Amino acid sequence: MTRNGFLSSLRDGLAGLPDQDIDDILSDYHAHFADGEAAGRSEDEVAAALGDPVRLARELKAEARLRRWEKKRSVGNLAGVIFALIGLATVDVFLLIPLLSLLAFFVLIGGVTVSAVTLSGLGALFAFPWTIFVSYHLAAVTGLTALGLLCGGVGGGALLLLVTEWSGGLLARFARLHFRLVDPTSHRA
Repeated sequence: MTRNGFLSSLRDGLAGLPDQDIDDILSDYHAHFADGEAAGRSEDEVAAALGDPVRLARELKAEARLRRWEKKRSVGNLAGVIFALIGLATVDVFLLIPLLSLLAFFVLIGGVTVSAVTLSGLGALFAFPWTIFVSYHLAAVTGLTALGLLCGGVGGGALLLLVTEWSGGLLARFARLHFRLVDPTSHRA
C-alpha cells in the first residue's frame, strides 16, 4: 500500500473526529512514512509495519474519545467511548474469537496426531526385536517404519511448536494494539 493510499484510508476511518485531531494523527503517520523512507524502507514496508489503516483508525478513534472523556466527563463523551469500544469489540468477537477457536482446534488436532504418530513409532520400535525371529525383511521394514514414524512425530511436533509460537506472536501484537486504549501514556505505532 502506498503512503497516499494508507493516509487516505486512515483519514476516511477517522471521520467523525474533530478536524484538528485528524490532522494531528495524519501528521504523525506522515512522519512515520518519512522516517521509514529516510531509513531506506519502501512505502509498502512502512504501511505493512503500521498495519491495517481501517483497524488503526477504529483504535485511534476509540483512544481519542477516551481521552476526550477523561478530560471532560460527560454523558455524550461517555457514549462516544462506549460506541468506539463496541466497534472494536465487534471486530474482536467476529474476527478474533473464530480465529482463536480455529487455531486451538488445529493445535489440538495436531497435538493428538503428533502424539499418535510418535506412539506408533515407539510401538513399532518395541516390536522390532520380535520381528527378527519371523523374517529379516519384516525386521528391516519394521525398523525403518519405526524410525520414520519417530522422525515424523518429532518433526511434526517441532512444526506444531513453530506454528503455535508464530500464532502467539501475532496474538501478542494484536494485544499490544489494544494496550494503547488501556494505557494512555503509551505511544502510537
